[in-house]
Amino acid sequence: METIKAVFWKPDPAAQMRKCNDLIRQNTRKLDRDLNQLKVLDSKTKQYILQASKRGQKNPARAQQAAQETRTFARELVRIRKQSSRLATSKAQLQSVQMQVNEAFSVRKIEGSIRASTGIMKDVNSLVRLPELTGTMRELSQELVKAGIIEEMVGDSLPDDQLMEGEDEEAETEVDKVLGEVLAGRLGKTKLEDKPLEEQPAEEEVDLEEQEATLAQMRGRLEALKS
Repeated sequence: METIKAVFWKPDPAAQMRKCNDLIRQNTRKLDRDLNQLKVLDSKTKQYILQASKRGQKNPARAQQAAQETRTFARELVRIRKQSSRLATSKAQLQSVQMQVNEAFSVRKIEGSIRASTGIMKDVNSLVRLPELTGTMRELSQELVKAGIIEEMVGDSLPDDQLMEGEDEEAETEVDKVLGEVLAGRLGKTKLEDKPLEEQPAEEEVDLEEQEATLAQMRGRLEALKS
């Protein structure tokens, strides 16, 4: 029956607007969940940095290894924060799309027609290329095309290497900033201490394999957020 009605009658603008808003809310909830997970990862990674630094202070024989571990975890923290920043920007774009879409439907209700918006098309095109939102944003773009709000379908998702473009050039500087933030005052304090601290018992030392497993788990969670 719905198929027959679709042939003879135009889509109901109110129903179209509800569907578009439902899809936008669905994407917003997805971004909120991902941002919350990244916030948890941020906190855990800072703890890993602090723990590695503490191990180096308590056991001078492992100071070099601990320093390498803190930088490794700091690099992961830089990646986490970049992804969090990107998703926060995407959420702001999505909220802008929702306002523009509702405004377009309001204009249609008053004027009886709707004009395609290049602004909405640009924002949707940007959002649909994100791996986290590709599926639902494609569905939203199809609804917006049907409603006449945008004129064409949008492009493919961005490869991960483009999402992280320019990361290597700034990585070490950002790692230093992160270490300065997380270990505020600790690095200087360590240099001023002439007397080595008492060595920790062997059972409290973290094995290299455990560090590798922790990093692998963190990277797995980051990749999962993109799927």
